[in-house]
Amino acid sequence: MEEKRMRKVVVDGAEYSYPHGTPYRAIAADFQNRFPCDILLVNRGGKLCELHKTLDRDCTLKMVTAQDKPGIQTYERSAVFLMLKAFYDVAGRENVERLSVEYSLSSALFTLARGNFTLDQALLDRVEARMRELSALALPIEKQSISTEDAIELFQQAGLVHKAQLLSFRINSRVNVYSLDGFVDYFYGYMVQDTGYVRCFGLELFENGFVLRLPTQKNPNELGDFRPSKKVFQELHQATLRSQALNASNVAELNTTISQGNATPLILAHEAMMEKKIGDIAAEIAGRKEVRFVMIAGPSSSGKTTFSHRLSTQLRACGLRPHAIATDNYFKNREDTPRDENGNYDFEGLGAMDVEQFNTDMVRLLQGETVEIPNFNFKKGAREYNGNFLTLEEGDVLVIEGIHCLNDRFTHSLPKQSKYKIYISCLTTLNIDDHNRIPTTDARLLRRIERDARTRGYSAQTTIRMWPSVRRGEENNIFPFQDSADVIFNSALIYETALLKPYVQPLLFGVPHDSEEYIEAKRLLKFLNYFLPIPADDVPKTSLMREFVGGGCYHV
Repeated sequence: MEEKRMRKVVVDGAEYSYPHGTPYRAIAADFQNRFPCDILLVNRGGKLCELHKTLDRDCTLKMVTAQDKPGIQTYERSAVFLMLKAFYDVAGRENVERLSVEYSLSSALFTLARGNFTLDQALLDRVEARMRELSALALPIEKQSISTEDAIELFQQAGLVHKAQLLSFRINSRVNVYSLDGFVDYFYGYMVQDTGYVRCFGLELFENGFVLRLPTQKNPNELGDFRPSKKVFQELHQATLRSQALNASNVAELNTTISQGNATPLILAHEAMMEKKIGDIAAEIAGRKEVRFVMIAGPSSSGKTTFSHRLSTQLRACGLRPHAIATDNYFKNREDTPRDENGNYDFEGLGAMDVEQFNTDMVRLLQGETVEIPNFNFKKGAREYNGNFLTLEEGDVLVIEGIHCLNDRFTHSLPKQSKYKIYISCLTTLNIDDHNRIPTTDARLLRRIERDARTRGYSAQTTIRMWPSVRRGEENNIFPFQDSADVIFNSALIYETALLKPYVQPLLFGVPHDSEEYIEAKRLLKFLNYFLPIPADDVPKTSLMREFVGGGCYHV
């Protein structure tokens, strides 16, 4: 018998030999003791591979755990699959009308369940027990390629109509489906090898559904804290109702609307809903006579600048005179800016702001004094005074936008009643289908890739590389204060990914295959493939989306 051909495998710079056809799981086992948590995938020269795949070439391998972004996404996806299987087992498939994973909420996934059963903690305890039973059995999660037509028929028969509808827009003739002990489903992304990898989870009742609690990327071996923002949840719930009213709860419904030539009414309807919300906020501010400072904060690419302009327009319509102030003008001079643990300037932290000068100026304005507002020269790294004088008179309000605007330490000298705080974020509730959610961060990243390319000349690779640092700044300086806001404004638009697709897709194709950012670019490209594109022609010039694709009436 001919001896099996040996293949060279490089891991962490060292070279090893394995027989051709060795499963990646066997190779991963040889290196597992180097990692504090399970190896879930391997990165073979920039391509993610599931562990059931086999070695067929000389290659360089990088082990992927749940401490890596692709790893924690794989774990989450696999946990959802396990939960769905267990729920159907316990409740009885014939009794389950619909199970839909809606959105992420504080290290957990909020899920709605509808059918011939009583959703209570007792039922969830039985489902969780079944999940643990299936996990202990280490049942294989098998991947199979079938024709798209067969997949559509399979999901129609299973009552997963949105999944079948989604695949009807698929150009590819074949589709990968996963099966677990006879339960078959379709997922956008990779899976773990077997149920034994999914050990950290919990189920709890929450509001009108329940949550699947999960670990975090920082600590994959323990459940993350579940401290949901009730205000954010309520806004997500309202956004879900708006999507349902517009018949666009998921990508399949959105694609149907676009394919039938009804994109323009959808765009205009959602824009009208958003304008009404901004008008309502302006009316509430006008009704609070003591408010002089409108403080606006939110994570990157939420559309803060355009929102500020639109809110100012509505404030004028309510008889007020808004004046814009950017907190960036109160940065400390460069030589006084603190540095992070890596020795780089920390522009995100409160320490980078001249908090005392800001408070002094705002208090003087509140007292009726005339104040010269500074301008920060980013090229020189210094604050300058160029004769920009301001006096607050009756009916004047300051519209102040900045990362720390919800943090009372930043405005410690201002009376509470003089401040109206707005948290703005892109809280998308549009999902691919009932079992494949779209992370809010994906929507913001796509927005930022296009805006960075258009206004700063950055490549998609550069934006993707910077994104984790941006996210860390948000988690430290914005998210902890979101519940202190008087109102939460959701800037997500149902149609935005379909709009962004023709802009962002070419940029993502430009990410080099041998770069670390390629895996994320490839994932986003696959994600965009689910959407039919729409042109920007009928998007209003006042739309928040104009901040990202251009052509708006505001100078942003």
